[in-house]
Amino acid sequence: MQIVDADGHVNERMDADGLSRYMPEGNRGSAVFPVLDHLHFNYLKPSRDRGGVGSPDAAEWISFLDQTGITCSILYPTSGLSVGRFVDADWAVAACRAYNNWLYEKFLKASPRLKGMALLPVQDVESAAAELERAVKQMGMLGGMLPSNGEGIQGHLGAKVYWPLYDKAEKLGCSLAVHVGALHHLGMDTFNTFFPVHAIGHPVGIMIQAAAMVFHGVFDRFPKLRVGFLEGGSAWVPFFLDRLDRSQNDAHLQVGLDGELVGGPKKGEKASEYFRRQMREGRVFVGFDVDEEGLSYAVSRSGREGFLFGSDFPHEVFNAETCRREIDELISREDLTQADKEAVLSGNARRFYRLEE
Repeated sequence: MQIVDADGHVNERMDADGLSRYMPEGNRGSAVFPVLDHLHFNYLKPSRDRGGVGSPDAAEWISFLDQTGITCSILYPTSGLSVGRFVDADWAVAACRAYNNWLYEKFLKASPRLKGMALLPVQDVESAAAELERAVKQMGMLGGMLPSNGEGIQGHLGAKVYWPLYDKAEKLGCSLAVHVGALHHLGMDTFNTFFPVHAIGHPVGIMIQAAAMVFHGVFDRFPKLRVGFLEGGSAWVPFFLDRLDRSQNDAHLQVGLDGELVGGPKKGEKASEYFRRQMREGRVFVGFDVDEEGLSYAVSRSGREGFLFGSDFPHEVFNAETCRREIDELISREDLTQADKEAVLSGNARRFYRLEE
């Protein structure tokens, strides 16, 4: 069974040969990106052996793929997950361009098994669309990443201001991925214990932007657009469907001044079925945690077509041995069919990213 890692990570090095050297001259300090939030990297924790791969380079990444039997990995940032927190649009544009150049030079050029998603400055939609086109056409990236949270997001990702970006992605035939990162302003900014912030913030941030895009008509307006919602697990999907149907009322549907529905479910159509249709038809994809017990229930409620395996290496999965063990445990599960396993471990990622066989 082929395995595609739909969500791996690079740790942006800031040394003399790292990311900062790709910034414009005069702006090459050590801090390119804002902090993720008040707790992500600022809490006491016991030391643990990460096997020396806290910041794996391209060679270490290839070794990880070889040891786990993974065909290829699509790489996302670490510090760059905070891209939504920029309030200065010019700096956001420069930082995203620097990151994309660094990723291309240090990883993508090293092996076709390492593939990239461009970092996009959501603070300036015109520049984000241009950077997406540059990254896809000139560097062979598979699409672009959008943050799930941040002061720089203009309202929400379903807002019309982002339509030019979605139009560009649709015309390029590339994917977009909303990836969890910063967890601030979700009601937990005064917590001093990290794990509940991490546990709750990830799916909540993802649900907000999924609701924004799906129920503000983005996929009606751009029916060929493909968007993944990553690193919030899969268990939020059944919960989301139940809550949507419980709250839905035809009187609550969004109607424009002309009396026509703006987007989302039509009158008489259940919101849950509308969302499931986006997944079945290849517009909405959802990343899952490989050890999730609730994955089979999510698949039974939504269909197998939309769920994506991601290693999250080197974040929560620190080494190849752990990753391979979790993959083998998933393959041996009796609550998923063989077709389910093939879809979530490879087939869905190939459709989402448009990977060639």
